[in-house]
Amino acid sequence: MSQTADAAAVRDATSSRPGLSSPTEPALLHRAITLLAVISLFIGTRADWNTAIAKRPAIGLVITLGYAGILVFGILALSVRGQRALVRVDAGTLLLGIILALCSYALGSGMNDETVLMTQATHELVHGHAVYGQEWPWVFQRHHVGVTKTMSGGADYSFAYPPLAVLFNAPVYALIGAKAVTFVPTVLLIVGAAVLWALLPMPWRSAATAVCLGFPMLKGYAALGYPAIPALVLLIPVVSHWPSIGAWGRLRRLDVIRAGLLGAACATHQLPWFLAPFLLMGLYALRRGELSGRAALGVVARFTAISAVVALAANAYFIVQSPRAWVSGLTLPFTQHGVLHGQGIMGLSYYFSNGSSRLDFYSYGSMLLAAGLLVLFVLFVRRLGPAAVVLPWCAFYLATRSQDGYYLMMTPLWVAAAATAPASAFTSAWQPRLPLVRRRAVNVAVAAAVLVPAAASVTIAAASAPPIRLVVNDVQGDSGGISGLTLQATNTGDTTLAPHFASSTGESASAYWTVRSGPGVLRPHQSARYVLVPSTERYSLPNRADLRVRVRVFTDRPQTLSSTDIHVPKG
Repeated sequence: MSQTADAAAVRDATSSRPGLSSPTEPALLHRAITLLAVISLFIGTRADWNTAIAKRPAIGLVITLGYAGILVFGILALSVRGQRALVRVDAGTLLLGIILALCSYALGSGMNDETVLMTQATHELVHGHAVYGQEWPWVFQRHHVGVTKTMSGGADYSFAYPPLAVLFNAPVYALIGAKAVTFVPTVLLIVGAAVLWALLPMPWRSAATAVCLGFPMLKGYAALGYPAIPALVLLIPVVSHWPSIGAWGRLRRLDVIRAGLLGAACATHQLPWFLAPFLLMGLYALRRGELSGRAALGVVARFTAISAVVALAANAYFIVQSPRAWVSGLTLPFTQHGVLHGQGIMGLSYYFSNGSSRLDFYSYGSMLLAAGLLVLFVLFVRRLGPAAVVLPWCAFYLATRSQDGYYLMMTPLWVAAAATAPASAFTSAWQPRLPLVRRRAVNVAVAAAVLVPAAASVTIAAASAPPIRLVVNDVQGDSGGISGLTLQATNTGDTTLAPHFASSTGESASAYWTVRSGPGVLRPHQSARYVLVPSTERYSLPNRADLRVRVRVFTDRPQTLSSTDIHVPKG
């Protein structure tokens, strides 16, 4: 048998083995991601279908046909041959995801504090009124939505985001009214999904469909008008292939556009502020690996300058209108001292113990962790470079308000980085020289030295005892609700405290209770009797046998929390 015949026989035998694809078939990774994207479209679709059948049958019919489309694309994802055919399936899955997202939006998802704030801010802008430095408590009362309560016994009723999302909403608001506040972010999310789909390498494209439209979390945030969604969309082209920005010392036209988009994102929400330092330091390390230090710094400086000019241009009207109110509004999320909330480590004091006299140390730990991670990123950029879009959000895990939305709203950027900023892009990046002798031990020591301050701060916060000892003397009410409380509160510390009372049956605290009797401040080691009534006529309780009801006492400056259980009478 000739060598040619032998080679043909080997090819035939190889191609017939199970699990091996021919050169013309799509890679297994591509097929797997497409299939997962198709499956992700099932998530949340039943809930939308249930709502539609009851209220909007026409939309219910579209969703019913959508189920058929999911099944068809599932079959095609597993059975088509050839790269081009699977790309068509990817495109069809994206289109189906867009249709289902629009159906979900059409059904409505209610309102929350973000919705009413964005609506009112847009309304004020359209009518030529000030956006920053204003409080709108009646808007929350009219729509019966929650509000961010502060440790000082009040609540925040003002707009506290950069203005670009409101500027995006304004022209559409002038045409269709309040619906613009939820419609614009939804449309932008769809645009972002399509842009990410186009920017990803071919095998990864359907991951954009899954993370933006299949998983319902981002659709829900968009339908509530969250300004972080436009910020995310602006960041997608920035993060995609970001290691190529300024390659060999030249900012191409696309790089200039990326710089402008980064500035626009920073003018839309505060979350990009945390990402920007990691991207800029990463760019310096990448360019320093191929240029002199001065040339690399020049590239990053030009990129940063373009971003800053765009950000300031988006804010210019509001700066001129009232610079003090503008600064106060943009920094409010960092200065408001909102009550504890979220899924982070603050739960040690809020959910798993009776409180802490040093809650401020959670905030210190959060800031120290952000700084520490940036230092580690610079020191070990060759290893941590691909994680630049994940590292910034770790700081929120230590904050007093650490909702998972702070991380998950930016998860499409994780996909973009995984596909377009791999580890191989950082192999020649510059990083400071550490001793070559016992390098592993030195690396561990450096990482520990950088991260220990944050860990120590969190330990202090979590280990500190609550400053006020609480004893509930009387509970007026029954298993259906509470109409009044009498308790004894003792300040066990050496600091004068101004207590504010609330209650909780889960992750969120109630509105502050009214103090009918009791002092406004507790001096060191003072004990006082308090008579409390709920902000409404009756604090209603869920009908659950395992219900845990807690009274919460918050103080500001210093931020503290003291808690105890309320034993509700049966009946």
